[in-house]
Amino acid sequence: MSVSSTSLTLSNGLKMPVLGLGTWKSKPGEVQAAVAHAIKSGYRHIDCAAVYGNEKEVGEGIKASGVDREQLWITSKLWNTKHNPEDVEPACRETLADLGLDYIDLYLIHWPVAFERGDNKFPKNEDGTVRYDMDIHPTTTYLAMEKLVEKGLVKSLGLSNFNSEQVKDVMEKSTIKPVTNQVESHPYLNQSRLKAFCDDLKVPLTAYSPLGSPDRPWAKPDDPKLLDDPKLRAIADKYKKTTAQLILRWQVQRGVIVIPKSVTPSRIIENSEIFDFTLTEDEMKE
Repeated sequence: MSVSSTSLTLSNGLKMPVLGLGTWKSKPGEVQAAVAHAIKSGYRHIDCAAVYGNEKEVGEGIKASGVDREQLWITSKLWNTKHNPEDVEPACRETLADLGLDYIDLYLIHWPVAFERGDNKFPKNEDGTVRYDMDIHPTTTYLAMEKLVEKGLVKSLGLSNFNSEQVKDVMEKSTIKPVTNQVESHPYLNQSRLKAFCDDLKVPLTAYSPLGSPDRPWAKPDDPKLLDDPKLRAIADKYKKTTAQLILRWQVQRGVIVIPKSVTPSRIIENSEIFDFTLTEDEMKE
């Protein structure tokens, strides 16, 4: 098995590569090279979002890779200020223009909450708190996104950061069912209850920050470091793998799609070398 051939068949029959390159926090000037390198190295799945502010560079990286568009799976996300049904299609078309693409394979609602409508991505009240729009329900936004599939702009729809009640509401009211729910997930936040709920609905999880996001801005100095966990390191050593490779393998083996972020060429390749070993049942539980 290789990174370019390992995929999960979704509820709509499309095959989504189980390993993708995440682009959150990838700085301008770095992401184009990272995307091109990943695709040339065998990756076929790139995860991006309008709010990351780097979709033009992602598009340049896709183009520079030289790989046919039909071989790639590109995910993007609708931002919180564009939840008004009238804003959904223009936002999608802006993402398509930035990426230089005719269609997106998967379009997610980034968060199940609407911010005040407009071009300011983080509208604030005078006291510095975010200005929300409490009148727009996330399911209303999702139903507006169904038109994107009908128009051929998007092939699949999905959710991100949705809890079980929010997922259930979308499933009950939608015609085009979501094919994944993208949430933070790693061994310290395994999302087992949400995973079981979503799996029953044939909505597999996609894990962002699958390595614990050690560079997260809110990390405290004394927080446990996932990649230094002695139990995980011991299992990784048994297979002559890194702790990161072990964690990614654990997710993929339990049916979770993973999108680790990196701009380091060697790390991008290392993260893809997870298809040549299998964890035991006991190791999966640990």
